[in-house]
Amino acid sequence: MAAGSRVVREVGTRSDVLAEPAWLEEHLHDPALRVVEVDVSPVAYDRGNIEGAVLWNVYRDLKDANYRLVDKAATEQLLVRSGIAPGSTVVFYGYAPAMGFWLMKLYGHADVRILDCARGTWKDQGRPWSSDAPKAVTSRYRLPDEDERIRALHSTVEEAINDPTCTIVDVRTAPEFRGERFWPSGGLEEGGRAGHVPSAAHLPIEGTYDEQGSFRSAADLGQLFSSIDPTGDSEVISYCTIGGRACTAWFALTYLLGRQHVRVYDGSWAEWGRMPEKPVERP
Repeated sequence: MAAGSRVVREVGTRSDVLAEPAWLEEHLHDPALRVVEVDVSPVAYDRGNIEGAVLWNVYRDLKDANYRLVDKAATEQLLVRSGIAPGSTVVFYGYAPAMGFWLMKLYGHADVRILDCARGTWKDQGRPWSSDAPKAVTSRYRLPDEDERIRALHSTVEEAINDPTCTIVDVRTAPEFRGERFWPSGGLEEGGRAGHVPSAAHLPIEGTYDEQGSFRSAADLGQLFSSIDPTGDSEVISYCTIGGRACTAWFALTYLLGRQHVRVYDGSWAEWGRMPEKPVERP
């Protein structure tokens, strides 16, 4: 591949947004490719990562102190120090790859993919793995305004409560939805209230991946999301705790099932549950 050229992709198939492990290994050193691991701490990344990958720490790089998404200027700086340019093909993997994918699409980046296997599967298959710091690469990136069609703010969610034209979907675990936990780990949050957004449908997404960490078939995903009609045309807003699982639901519905009008409430429960004026429902 010529230096600086775009990675060619097949349009209209899962390969448009999913990177098969063999494909990524083949293109790992292409100059237009950037690989990003998304996690909530550097522990796993520091022990080993896909060769050349950079780390995006959700709490350090993507969220502010109130768990809200960082602004456009901070996102630009993140992309620049990650070596991502407007023509880059960006592949995400790790704990919350769909969050990285969603952030790039929020600003209209053209070629974004998710590695279609777990990081452990990649390592176990003997593919390029390293604990060395990647060579520093910087870029220039002037972001456009965000695409408001795929993002919901807390005010939007509040307006959607009991709105028959919009389905609010809580994709957390049952203990979180029932208000038995604020954080998935069971940890407490000062000033935080456990529960769920009133009128939200509960649709946990633990079955999104198979045993290799690959997305299940469209037929399986359609069955998983059948309670909210994955072929419908009404609006859907997904949320979880910090946005990672909500972005996974958005990605599966939008890119693997072709559903329109799906938005992510990226503030999710970490924001909503800490806002005393917001309604909270518990069984």
